[in-house]
Amino acid sequence: MDSQTSKNGLTSSLYTHLFTMSKPNLVRISEISALPPKGIEKDDLQKETKKLIKRLGELHHLLYAEAKHSVLVVLQGMDASGKDGAVRRVFSECTIAGLDLVSFKKPTEQEFAHDFLWRVHRWAPEKGTLTIFNRSHYEDILIQRVHKWIDMERVEKRMAAINAFEELLQFDNNTVIFKFFMHISKEEQEAQLRERLEDPSKFWKHNDGDWEERKHWDEYMRAYEYAINNSVVPWHICPVDKRWYRDYVIAKTLVEGLEKLDMQLPPMPKKK
Repeated sequence: MDSQTSKNGLTSSLYTHLFTMSKPNLVRISEISALPPKGIEKDDLQKETKKLIKRLGELHHLLYAEAKHSVLVVLQGMDASGKDGAVRRVFSECTIAGLDLVSFKKPTEQEFAHDFLWRVHRWAPEKGTLTIFNRSHYEDILIQRVHKWIDMERVEKRMAAINAFEELLQFDNNTVIFKFFMHISKEEQEAQLRERLEDPSKFWKHNDGDWEERKHWDEYMRAYEYAINNSVVPWHICPVDKRWYRDYVIAKTLVEGLEKLDMQLPPMPKKK
């Protein structure tokens, strides 16, 4: 299979963008394309994606029935990076039972009164469950850092707490964690946000605040790079400028990861 090598020396295969953090090969988002690698046929890949989505549904059924592992999927990215669309498409063959979706928005007064992980930990998946975080605990070292509501000392301590939290889930509850950085280009984000203003069917998505946050693009990229490069559990860099490629990368990554668990349906009891 052909491969591409980014400027920072990290290699991605033709069909997947998995970057495992190992210093000094630090991720530089500006050096990673938000488009699919050259040479990919859209029609062929969409056919393969349908198969992967169906297989993900089968694996989710095994996960729920066996109830030995839990799965946490983190979708983190800028506004208009396609998090909602990824949920609708990639998990369409998963059953409602054993599937949870949690969307993290501005903390409530009660949540602000607790430590930053309080509102997150209670949504961690139980065994047999696949939980999707639409945004996540990383918000507390992204938006709060960008707007200087917290200083770097607190960012670093929260990063350490996040690593400890994710390692705890892995060790103590057999949780498999998949973290996707939804990598959208600045140009594509503008096009997506503008479409919400011009298309009546999408105007309900429009939020003036998205345009305000866009003004801090460079600061956000630095904050994302910090989170990615200082995580113990590696991130998957998912190019999303072409939504069909986004679906493929997420589905393929999940299927390959879950198949390694070798899950089985519980055996029938032996006849006496």
